[in-house]
Amino acid sequence: MRHFPSTLAIAFALAAPSWVAPAAAQEAPAAEESGLAEIIVTAQRREENLQDVPISITAVSGDKLDAIGAGGQDVRALSARVPSLVVESSFGRTFPRFYIRGLGNTDFDFNASQPVSLVYDDVVLENPILKGFPVFDVDRVEVLRGPQGTLFGRNTPAGIVKFDSVRPSDTFEGYGRLSYGRFNAVNAQGAVGGPVGEQVALRLSAMYQRQDDYVDNVLPSGTTKDALEGFNEFALRFQGLVKPTDTLDILLTGQLRRLNGTARVFRANVFTRGEEGLNANFDRYRVSTDGQNEQRVRTGNASARITWDAGPVSLVSVTSYWKGHATSVGDVDGGFGANFLPPNLYGPGEIPFTAETRDSVPHLKQFTQELRLESNGNGPLAYQAGFFYFDEDLDILSENYSTMGDPNNPVGGVNIIVAQSQKSKAYGVFGSATYHVTEQLSVTGGIRYNDDKRRYTVVRSKDTQFPNFLQNPLGTVNRRVSDNNVTWDANIAYAATDDINLYARVARGYRAPSIQGRILFPPATATPLESGVTIGDSETITSYEAGIKSTLFDGRARINLSGYRYDLNDAQLTAVGGGVNANRLINADNVRGYGFELDAEFAPVDRLLLTAGLSYNHTEIRDPGLTTAACGATRVDTFPNVSLCTILDPVVVAAAPFAPAIVNIDGNSLPQSPRWIANWTAKYGIPVGDGEIYAYTDWSYRSKINFFLYESVEFQDKRQLEGGVRVGYKTDNYDFAAFVRNVTNDTSAVGGIDFNNLTGFVNEPRIWGVEAGYKF
Repeated sequence: MRHFPSTLAIAFALAAPSWVAPAAAQEAPAAEESGLAEIIVTAQRREENLQDVPISITAVSGDKLDAIGAGGQDVRALSARVPSLVVESSFGRTFPRFYIRGLGNTDFDFNASQPVSLVYDDVVLENPILKGFPVFDVDRVEVLRGPQGTLFGRNTPAGIVKFDSVRPSDTFEGYGRLSYGRFNAVNAQGAVGGPVGEQVALRLSAMYQRQDDYVDNVLPSGTTKDALEGFNEFALRFQGLVKPTDTLDILLTGQLRRLNGTARVFRANVFTRGEEGLNANFDRYRVSTDGQNEQRVRTGNASARITWDAGPVSLVSVTSYWKGHATSVGDVDGGFGANFLPPNLYGPGEIPFTAETRDSVPHLKQFTQELRLESNGNGPLAYQAGFFYFDEDLDILSENYSTMGDPNNPVGGVNIIVAQSQKSKAYGVFGSATYHVTEQLSVTGGIRYNDDKRRYTVVRSKDTQFPNFLQNPLGTVNRRVSDNNVTWDANIAYAATDDINLYARVARGYRAPSIQGRILFPPATATPLESGVTIGDSETITSYEAGIKSTLFDGRARINLSGYRYDLNDAQLTAVGGGVNANRLINADNVRGYGFELDAEFAPVDRLLLTAGLSYNHTEIRDPGLTTAACGATRVDTFPNVSLCTILDPVVVAAAPFAPAIVNIDGNSLPQSPRWIANWTAKYGIPVGDGEIYAYTDWSYRSKINFFLYESVEFQDKRQLEGGVRVGYKTDNYDFAAFVRNVTNDTSAVGGIDFNNLTGFVNEPRIWGVEAGYKF
């Protein structure tokens, strides 16, 4: 990480008061003058006070959600703004990867299976291009930590991130917000809705974001000013709520997204062998790359949520259909001037060969159906039971443009094509019940049966225009995987007082088996395709958690604390890179994790709100015989001057020309898994006229992360500290503000590419702007 020398001083000067009470989950919906507002969540598929929910959960809304999205930030802005949550991407805005309590997946293929599920308006979004759907006109974001297999099903061993849109109401209302900032960034969003007659209510929401390119591309042939990092994005949501009778609600929703822009900018040789951090070769506003760079995403959705109140119970049906396609191409080697022999000596360090790939989703369809029976009333027993069905049809096309020194293949020609087709089906049957033994004591138990099936085909071919490119045998591979599993949870909650709740929870979660076959560069063996397609067996997790939720000082403070430990058996891990620009699935015998999360907010005096969050997460791979390839940039004999990485793990097989080292990773922490995450905010307002002048600041910190399963000196980042400031004037209807994001201009590597040089990519730069908003 790089930052100005005054970063820590500025951070603490702006936010020191928030440390009076560490932690805070959500920005309360405008700090009440007399205390904190109640936070309502739907973590258990029913509306409840967050303090009564026996789960480690953080909700984000109001000022905090508005602030972190200022200037057009996408969903990655949530990273480290919530305890135990990390969000990163090697695809930029297209393909976010979520991690909770250290559990995630660094896989960059479009069929990657994630242990963190994203649920948008009660619908699970499975594919990565769906998980990047923009966050706008959202009532709140809920982060549920720990296995959520009973109510939310498969692929939730780490937890879920849940988004709930603002729904149509029987009151005519709406808002509009427009900001303009650095790099000619525009962020415009708004919504309008209300009743249409006595039985129908509508709501139309829209978002438009754009940003100019701001990174220059410097080549021997000349410099292209402002060549990279720009985008245009548009999203629309239409909702219609129909109430034919007093007991029947029908909510119809249509959504779409259109994104055009540049892909993630990879930067060659920005790490130096044996040294930590970005080197002098790095310049945030300049690169030297000769590859293509573009990105397009198109997704759309139609859904129906039907609720019938039958008196003692309600029947809920949630039907959803998503469709999409996407493409992203980037210069994987991060530079230019690569040659097979001899290595060129100009450009961003030495690059032994070009690597430029395009990954596309020509076709994606996802259909989900859930039926739930929910109890009504305030009796001692509350229950729900249901059925869930999932059907996905996915095609992926990967194209390689690199020459590898083939004289018959000019730069830019497609020489390898890998086509993947995957069809997945799953269903689940579940039930959960809570019984209030006394007014203070309640017990909850839930169980779910999961059944998953997946059919997979991959075909590797090459362009006939360049028949001499590679001599690897080509062909087709078919794979099928299936499994069934029972997940469950049980908890006990005790209200020690009216303001203090204690709980303990044990839960079992499950991730379905997955297949990986992006075999642009399979091993040169007799059956390269066979060894290039890998399968990750199902993983299961057992998690133990206990916590306390408290409301103190006559409602002016909330402090929630939870501690946990889990054992993840047959853990699905992704071995990224190692010289083949591919992902390989491996299973570890066990991954053990433990830690705590602290959430709090405090309104010590009227118009002052302080919040903070803190988490500690320890993860450890426990498999004495587990190995992986490491350091694909190691070419010690053939290319003596190419940058190497310094491996910190025990070497099982030493590196050789075009063969990376094989290392043992037993005892390592998981990638993208910082030990510490902290966040804090402070807001203060001074009444002026019909409104108030306010100042708001928010900060996030995460400690050291490794980028891969193996550990090296170079492929890591020691820490990241980012802050934001917002100053404005606000009334009941108007809000005028100026803002700065990443105010200290922290520069941190957030990921790397282990292929043919020490390539990395970094966080977003400092931005500033002004914003005007109106609501009615």
